[in-house]
Amino acid sequence: MAKIAIITGVSYPRSIGTAVCRRLAEQGMDIFFTYWRAGETWPNQLTNEISEMGVRCKGLEADLEQPEAAEAILHKVQKQFGVPAILVNCAAFSENGTYEELDVIQLDRHYAVNMRSVFLLCSGFAKLFKEHRPADKGSIVNLTSGQSQGPMPDELAYIATKGAITAFTQSLAADLAQFGINVNAVNPGPTDSTWMTDDIRHHLLPQFPMGRIGEPDDAARLISFLVGEDGYWVTGQELHSEGGFLRR
Repeated sequence: MAKIAIITGVSYPRSIGTAVCRRLAEQGMDIFFTYWRAGETWPNQLTNEISEMGVRCKGLEADLEQPEAAEAILHKVQKQFGVPAILVNCAAFSENGTYEELDVIQLDRHYAVNMRSVFLLCSGFAKLFKEHRPADKGSIVNLTSGQSQGPMPDELAYIATKGAITAFTQSLAADLAQFGINVNAVNPGPTDSTWMTDDIRHHLLPQFPMGRIGEPDDAARLISFLVGEDGYWVTGQELHSEGGFLRR
């Protein structure tokens, strides 16, 4: 029976989440992905593309700012596919803001998506896995953004909430190892996905010693390793997949 993978943050063709869907489908996993405000065309297009690879695929529009979002996602995937064995939290909310602009609304929006939804999905996933798949191996991967590598000025709400994922991942890994679940975090570094402009690319390119900017598939390859048999012994780690990016 194919493993079932949940991937959040699959709202755009060039997102890291989309690249992860393709990589895991290539490994024979059934794919359940979430997206937000992507319209009808893109989710249907990806569903058809993944299904043609010989695995099951479903998409769900989910607003991760809502308190019940994590429970609804897990209920839906269990009803449509079964109990998941893989969880990859790619979704994130990001809004620039200086210390002078920091307020309750900005903090709460970042917290809801970047922390609460991730933590509740991890917890709910682990409880389902422990109850229904005790003889199997499971995996969780949470995406960070390199907060431990250096400062990110004017992104205080974002870096605070994404940085918390690293600490959560390390402790959760210790809790879940006994149930056969490895838990890791991946920092993809600056990735040419949905947010880069030509000016940003021109500015960042000299900071990549390998001569190119990171692509979504760079992170997806590492994630596919961590959730596969070869990466199962790795747990409680934050791995930096950023091509030697030089912070200045």
